[in-house]
Amino acid sequence: MADVEQQSQAAPLTRLPFPPVTKQHILNCSFHAWHPRYRKVTPKARLIPLSRPFLEYLRADGIVLPPDNDAARRDWSDDDSGIFSSAENPEEDGDDGDDDPSREWPDVHNAIRDTITELGGRVCPKLNWSAPKDATWINATNTMDCRTPGDIYMMLKSSDFITHDLEHAFADTEDEGGNATVPEVPYHLVLRKFFMINPSVEFRCFVRNRRLLAVTQRDPNHYEFLSPMVGQLRSVMQSFFDDNLRDNFPDPNFVFDVYVPPKYDKVWLIDINPWAQRTDPLLFSWLELLTMDGPEEFEAKMKKEKEEEEKEGFVRLKLAPQNAAALGTDTAALSKSADEDDDSDAKTETPVSDSDDEADEEIWIPELRLVKKDDPEAYSFASPAYSAHKLPKDVVDASQAGEGGMREFAEKWKEILAREQAADANYSSSDDEA
Repeated sequence: MADVEQQSQAAPLTRLPFPPVTKQHILNCSFHAWHPRYRKVTPKARLIPLSRPFLEYLRADGIVLPPDNDAARRDWSDDDSGIFSSAENPEEDGDDGDDDPSREWPDVHNAIRDTITELGGRVCPKLNWSAPKDATWINATNTMDCRTPGDIYMMLKSSDFITHDLEHAFADTEDEGGNATVPEVPYHLVLRKFFMINPSVEFRCFVRNRRLLAVTQRDPNHYEFLSPMVGQLRSVMQSFFDDNLRDNFPDPNFVFDVYVPPKYDKVWLIDINPWAQRTDPLLFSWLELLTMDGPEEFEAKMKKEKEEEEKEGFVRLKLAPQNAAALGTDTAALSKSADEDDDSDAKTETPVSDSDDEADEEIWIPELRLVKKDDPEAYSFASPAYSAHKLPKDVVDASQAGEGGMREFAEKWKEILAREQAADANYSSSDDEA
């Protein structure tokens, strides 16, 4: 019987032990759901409800942009190129090239244009859950900085992340109470006022059972100045979580992203993500996060150890916090505190009270994990991000050359396809003659 129990305990996991991920949890992490509650601690942003015709436009193949009064017109479709083609093609039949897609959703188009002006002329777009970070290659600035409605449409329609929001928002979720219906998603376009973010102080925080479990650096590069600041950064993020998120977010498990700008004493909430495998754990693994001891487990272990020591007659001496290295506290401050304790003990003998025992107890703190100096990928500043979502270099170069480059690329692509089709036709005719 014991052998059977040992075998069952040693059995490897066949899947990550996630709690059920419900559709409601996904909706709770949508920007439109949580932003009104935390608006005061988020960067300035505006939400624009999206109509069904606009969503159909985003889902449609090809990239056809409405005319822009502030820039030359850029109309593209992939009807004949496989990727792009110019609407100015004189050989194209009909007047599709002259169509303005925004005629189907004028309210959305006007709201986007007005919001860009309201936010200073430069914005960063996203939908309910995702930003089109994988499509910055198509933007003239190669960043999320959008200055016209056309910039926004181009990025949204070129992004796999946006496609996931539109088509697979509830993938890998479980039905609640046997209800297999897919809830209607109130899609919104989020336009955040553009500002330069220092990626070195962006962090992802993991919450389990309403306790801050772990924190990880988001940028995959090593920054020397972060290590001495671990204690300060952890403290300010813990306080931010306790004051704003711990008790009033609908779910006990979730992931949130923050930005801690210099002077490193204020935290901005950037995003909230599902406690699900779709969320990137970055420097952790999901197996770590799902199985590591949290505050409850730590406190239970400490209580058990204390009870065992009391039974055996041992006296517990406090030397240092269990994870003092991770705490990042100034060792000089610890030494000073210890000296002060010694001085006070030498002056008077005070009976040990329950409050003294509580003060001597070890305190659990969340781990803040940074990219280490000796990490082989710690200096990948020039490495391309989201490479799996990118197109060939020729396409990227064409997008960086502006609309003229894209038009030239489209024409060349058409010529290549025409030559290949002609070659295939000649090959087929020669086979028939043979």
